[in-house]
Amino acid sequence: MYDERREDTIWSMVGDFYNRRMLSIVIFIWTWGIAVMAVIIFSGVKFFAVEQTKSQIMYAAIFICGWQLIALLKIFAWQLIHRNGIKREIKRLEVRIAELSETVKGK
Repeated sequence: MYDERREDTIWSMVGDFYNRRMLSIVIFIWTWGIAVMAVIIFSGVKFFAVEQTKSQIMYAAIFICGWQLIALLKIFAWQLIHRNGIKREIKRLEVRIAELSETVKGK
């Protein structure tokens, strides 16, 4: 039985993302996320430790680019979450069309 309320919750989306089929993608995203966070933290600490303006600009640019990469990873993960939901909805629509087709043929 289809429960429409379950499909729209954030927990159902998280459950769709963190399942066995998506394990390689989850590992990929978390590995890159942790690596980029390490670079962000390093550049933030080095920004305040250096004396030259040129070096501060470099570390600030690395910091900002790191946050942009984190945002890109989050968008990628969000698209994958929605891909699973869209596939499920298409499958549900195909089943409904097949049922309707059978009903029309029966009349």
